[in-house]
Amino acid sequence: MNFFRGVMGGQATGPQPSGAETIQKLCDRVASSTLLEDRRDAVRALKSLSKKYRMEVGTQAMDNLINILQTDRSDSEILGYALDTLYNIISNDEEEEQDENAQKQADDLGALFTEKFLQDSENITLLLTLLEEFDFHVRWPGVKLLTALLKTQGVQVQGIILVSPMGVSRLMDLLADSREVIRNDGLLLLQQLTKGNAAIQKIVAFENAFERLLDIITEEGSSDGGIVVEDCLLLLLNLLKNNSSNQNFFKEGSYIQRMKPWFEVGDDNSGWSAQKVTNLHLMLQLVRVMVSPVNSPGATASCQKCMYQCGLLQQLCTILMATGVPADILTETINTVSEVIRGSQVNQDYFASVNAPSNPPRPAIVVLLMSMVNERQPFVLRCAVLYCFQCFLYKNQKGQGEIVATLLPSTIDANSISAGQLLCGGLFSADSLSNWCAAVALAHALQDNLTQKEQLLRVQLATSLGKPPVSLLQQCTNILSQGDKIVRRGSKVQTRVGLLMLLCTWISNCPIAVTHFLHNQDNVPFLTAQISENLGEDERLVQGLCALLLGICIFYNDNSLENYTKEKLKQLIEKRIGKENFVEKLGFITKHELYSRAALKPQPVFPSPEQMLFDHEFTRLVKDLEGLITKAVHKSSEEEKKEEEVKKTLEQHDNIITQYKELIREQDTQIQELKEKVTSMTNQTEQLQATISQQQSQIQQHKDQYNILKLKLGKENQSQSNNQGESQVNGLQTEELSQLREELEELRRQQTVLQTQLGEKDALIDSLKLAAQTAEAPAGGSDNSELLQELEALKKQVQTHLAEIGHLKTERQELLSRAESVSSDTAPPSDSYSDAARAELESRLAAQTSEMESLKESRSELEKQLASATSTVAILQTEKSKLQTEVQESKKEQDDLLMLLADQDQKIHSLKQKLKDLGETVEDEDDIDARDQTSDEEDEDED
Repeated sequence: MNFFRGVMGGQATGPQPSGAETIQKLCDRVASSTLLEDRRDAVRALKSLSKKYRMEVGTQAMDNLINILQTDRSDSEILGYALDTLYNIISNDEEEEQDENAQKQADDLGALFTEKFLQDSENITLLLTLLEEFDFHVRWPGVKLLTALLKTQGVQVQGIILVSPMGVSRLMDLLADSREVIRNDGLLLLQQLTKGNAAIQKIVAFENAFERLLDIITEEGSSDGGIVVEDCLLLLLNLLKNNSSNQNFFKEGSYIQRMKPWFEVGDDNSGWSAQKVTNLHLMLQLVRVMVSPVNSPGATASCQKCMYQCGLLQQLCTILMATGVPADILTETINTVSEVIRGSQVNQDYFASVNAPSNPPRPAIVVLLMSMVNERQPFVLRCAVLYCFQCFLYKNQKGQGEIVATLLPSTIDANSISAGQLLCGGLFSADSLSNWCAAVALAHALQDNLTQKEQLLRVQLATSLGKPPVSLLQQCTNILSQGDKIVRRGSKVQTRVGLLMLLCTWISNCPIAVTHFLHNQDNVPFLTAQISENLGEDERLVQGLCALLLGICIFYNDNSLENYTKEKLKQLIEKRIGKENFVEKLGFITKHELYSRAALKPQPVFPSPEQMLFDHEFTRLVKDLEGLITKAVHKSSEEEKKEEEVKKTLEQHDNIITQYKELIREQDTQIQELKEKVTSMTNQTEQLQATISQQQSQIQQHKDQYNILKLKLGKENQSQSNNQGESQVNGLQTEELSQLREELEELRRQQTVLQTQLGEKDALIDSLKLAAQTAEAPAGGSDNSELLQELEALKKQVQTHLAEIGHLKTERQELLSRAESVSSDTAPPSDSYSDAARAELESRLAAQTSEMESLKESRSELEKQLASATSTVAILQTEKSKLQTEVQESKKEQDDLLMLLADQDQKIHSLKQKLKDLGETVEDEDDIDARDQTSDEEDEDED
């Protein structure tokens, strides 16, 4: 008991043991004691000593404490003490009173003990298992210990958790804990877990993290919430930043719509708490992550569209125009709106329609530009407004035209302030930062827009009373040349750099603007003087930009001014500056330390106003033009002429090849259509053959029925003629005999007509035979012969039927003649006998008549089928001859085209060889095709 009394603070007699000795005894007690109570008391004592004697407890007791976690799982109290002790020796919690050296020593100890703990990866697995315990005294210290391990050795611990079965899922369960302390510390744990590990970020996102975190933010009061909301937002930023998969999942899950209520602010915006400012700042950053320019263009455009449709953009614009909003929130809101509208035409049009709640209402763009050119506004706010204006004009030719239109004479309104007036005021103010911002903003209104570059040449400025107006281009060059004489606030270099960037952007790819610039006789001497002088370090960038401006005048010169043609400008450079010196001065731009920083991202972020020199879009322009200008300066006039001639020749040949390729494509399309027609005709022929086969089978059926009826009729006639011939004939009346005669005459007339039609068909079939014999196409001969054979067989069948019908008519005629002869020689019998014979004879005649009608119908059907087959054969022959003619013509045209292409390829090969002999680099078609294929594959991968 004296031992524990000494450890716990009680007084004991005799010499007091040192801290290391006490810890050693406690470790022995933990390792050797068999009673759980004794081990628990010893671990509790180690916990109380772990902060003061961190080194000793960590080196001596860590293995024993890990053993306790493995063996005493049933006792939550001892587990809690062990976890707390491990947390105390591993954690690097900062204390206010510690100096820098002590803090560094503590960090080293934390790293040392963390490394020792992670020597066995099973320790992390054990810790994850303990987190499943619901007991507060086990779960909470376990969460804190794992968080401390992640802070010290995050990558290693992440790797172990990632391969652990259900490791991330166990940690996600912490967010569902009803105890806020554990849930809040679980948020801190997940923040450390998701840092820089995309795989874990995806797993956490698919464990329904977005839903849970947004629910917590709503429960805690959104932007009015406390530190818990901040932790949730930090975790969301970890999950979404630079993770396209999670961003797409966030958008597809309709979570962007749930962000809109965060930005609902009231009319009274005074007295914002620091926590609310922090929360809203993180919420704005979360929106920016979804529409960041570094994301893929497709994903960014999709999120921008969603934000407009759900009203989030409108809500942000409301904050933008609200009063009483803190400056840092206003700045971040401007940056957020900038990226939401960047490159989205619909969003840019909406932003252009937003008006500030002033009297009279002013466009939001005008209000923002007023802040940008106002030197009293904070520097970061002015940078944000410039970024917003740049994003509004990015890929927005409509917006560029509206801005430039406010400067044109026909659209200027003297009663209102326009964006163009503000930009001109900033461009010529005494504040160098306003000069630079206005110049860059105006350059973005001209970016990649030849029409607006030409329109801006019309702008005239009234410099002073009594003097004629000068053009905006001339005024910019005047200020540039008189820069040292004008008193300015800020850096004079900044003003000159801004004006030079504006001029370079303005006249690049615009020969008319180059002509206007060169028309002023003072501009070229000023540039050559600036480039040739040996100025200080600060002026080297100005020299480089002057060289770039002069190089643009050479490269985009259309030789319309006799005194300043390409060749004369190059001669001037060679005499006054020297080509090598010119190229060296041109290289000063890209070698500047601020150039690479501006080239990284579109947003203008500068630590101080003095370092605000380069614009992101201008760095892209320099990158495109530097090599072209260098080549243009070094080339001689003869080389340029030869190169232009070769280019023209190649363009002509390319145009010819393109035309031939298009012609070949058209012919291929026609051939394909003809093949489809041939296939269709073949199918129709097969259908007709099937129809003929079906009709042949029907004819055969009718023939069989006719034979059966003929046999029956022959038997009945024979028996009746032997037994009752006289009585039947005697029973016939004169009126009935006359009817039979009329029917017989009608049948004869029909037979005559049918024989005439049959003769016509015979003539048609003979002509078809003759056409088939004289046909030249070998492929269609067999088909025609088969059809003709089938038609011949069909004709024979029809003739057979007609012969049988004629035979039947002959028999009937004989019967009628016999009846007439008998009726004239014999007297009529009794009335009863006459009536019976007459009835029987009438029935027989009716049967014969019906049979004759059916045979007539069969004959008419056969005639129709014969006519249809004949017309089909004629159509098929016509179509086949057309197709064969078209195929022959297409083959002939293709052969001609192949000959022409071969000649063109030979000419191109000789011209490329000449270019190679002249020292020019010429890419082969295989290299171009390979490069195109590679770019297509990269585009597909991005999609």
